Amino acid sequence: MPSAKRATYRAAAMAALVLLLALVASGCETTQDKAAAKQAESKRILEKREEKRHRKHHAKSGKKGAKKQ
Repeated sequence: MPSAKRATYRAAAMAALVLLLALVASGCETTQDKAAAKQAESKRILEKREEKRHRKHHAKSGKKGAKKQ
């Protein structure tokens, strides 16, 4: 009988470990998703900033060209 009891405890411990690993894995995936979203948001912000700078630069150079004529 003691070996049956030990096997039951071992099975319960193994199930708990598998559950814990599954929870950790799902938590990591969520963290990775958040990081990817933040990175995409940062990229969009930098692209908008560059586009704005590009338009501003061309607007200034267009005004200078108009004054010279």
